[in-house]
Amino acid sequence: MVAASRVTAYEPIETASRDEISALQLERLRWSLRHAYDHIEHYRRKFDAHGVHPDDLRTLDDLARFPFTSKDDLRQNYPFRMFAVPRDRVVRVHASSGTTGQPTVVGYTQNDIDMWATLMARSIHAAGGRRGDMVHIGYGYGLFTGGLGAHYGAERLGCTVIPMSGGQTEKQVQLINDFKPDIIMVTPSYLLNLADEFKRQRIDPASSGLRVGLFGAEPWTNQMRVEIEKTFAIDAIDLYGLSEVIGPGVASECIESKDGPVIWEDHFYPEVVDPATGEVLPDGRHGELVFTSLSKEALPMIRYRTRDLTCLLPPTARSMRRIDKITGRSDDMLIIRGVNVFPSQIEELILKQPKLSPHYLIEVWRDGHLDSVAVDVELKREYRYLPAVDKEHVAHSLQRHIKSFIGISTEVRIADIGGIERSLGKARRVIDRRARE
Repeated sequence: MVAASRVTAYEPIETASRDEISALQLERLRWSLRHAYDHIEHYRRKFDAHGVHPDDLRTLDDLARFPFTSKDDLRQNYPFRMFAVPRDRVVRVHASSGTTGQPTVVGYTQNDIDMWATLMARSIHAAGGRRGDMVHIGYGYGLFTGGLGAHYGAERLGCTVIPMSGGQTEKQVQLINDFKPDIIMVTPSYLLNLADEFKRQRIDPASSGLRVGLFGAEPWTNQMRVEIEKTFAIDAIDLYGLSEVIGPGVASECIESKDGPVIWEDHFYPEVVDPATGEVLPDGRHGELVFTSLSKEALPMIRYRTRDLTCLLPPTARSMRRIDKITGRSDDMLIIRGVNVFPSQIEELILKQPKLSPHYLIEVWRDGHLDSVAVDVELKREYRYLPAVDKEHVAHSLQRHIKSFIGISTEVRIADIGGIERSLGKARRVIDRRARE
C-alpha cells in the first residue's frame, strides 16, 4: 500500500479524509436528487411512484431507497427529455452507437465539460502524466466520448496532444515512431493491432519510447496487462468510464499501485448491487456497479445500472475507493449448457498460452438441443510457421484448460495470422448465433 501522504495529487481532495469525502458526497447527493426531481419529469414520476422524495435522503445509506436508472430509461426519453437544463445551456451532445437499439444521448453544460476535463486531467496525472508530456490519442472522436474526453483532459493537464483518433494503423505507427509520445490513450484491443503493425514493419514496439498507456472502453484482464507491458515496455493503466455517467475519467488506476481504478468519489457515488435482486452489497462483494452523479448539471444520473460486474475495494494510493478489474458485463455473460461464461475468462486462459496471441473470437451456436462453442485464436507472429502437429498441440492445450478451469467443452481452431477481424475501437469478442436459430 502506498501512503496517501507520499502521493503527488493533482487536487487536494484526492488525499482528503474519509469523513471529508463522505460529508461532501452527502451535500452533493442532496443537490443532485433535488436537481433531477425538480427538472426532469421522468425522475419526478419515478420517485413519486416509489414513494420517495429528495428530502428523504438524510444519510448516504438512504440512497438505497431510490429507484434505479437504466439504459432503457434514456432510450424511452430519447433524445433530450432526460436533460435537466434548457437545451440552449447544453454546449455538447454525445451519443452511443445505437447498435443494440435506440442510441442513448448524453448532454453537457459548460460546467459539466469543465468538470470532465478536470477529472480526465486528474486521471492522466494519477497515471504518471505531467505537464509537457506528449499524448497520442487513439480513441475515436465524434459522438463516442473517448477521444474528446481524453483530449480535453490532456490539454487541461498541460500536455501536448496528438489527436489521431482511430484507424489509419500504419500512420499511427509512423507518428508514434516520429513524434515519440510519452503516453498513449486507446482501447487495449486496438493497441494490440498497433503492436502487429509494428512487428509487420519489423520494428520492436518496445523501442517506441512510450512510457505509459491509459486503456479503457472495454474489459481487459490482468493477463492482457502483462502482455501489453511486455510488448511495449510501458506501464499499462486501467481507465474506466461510460458515456451515461460522463465518459472516460469516472475512475482511473494510479501508477504508484496499479491495483484497480480509483473512483473519483467527489463527483460519482458508487454502489455494488446484486444483479438479480438489486440489494446493495457490502464492499468486497462482487456484483453490478451502480453510479449516482453528484455534480452533473445537464444529465444527472440517479443510481445508474452500468451492467459492469466488479466489487468496491478500500483506498490505497488515493483516499477514495477503488473498483476491482471489471470481469465482464451482466448482459455479456454467456450461459453454455448451464455454465456462466464471460469472454474475459477465456481471454485469460488464451494469454497464459505462450504461443497464442490476444486476437480471438468466440462463436456459439446450437447443435440440436445442445450449445456448441468454438474459439478461433491466432498464433503470435513469431510462431506463424509452426508445424501443423504443433498447432494441434497448442489447440488441445487451450481446450483442456478451458474444460478444466471453466467447465465447458470447446472446439479450438488456430486461425491464420490476421484471420481474426481487427477492430478500430472496441473489439468484438463473441458471435452468438443461438438468437438467430
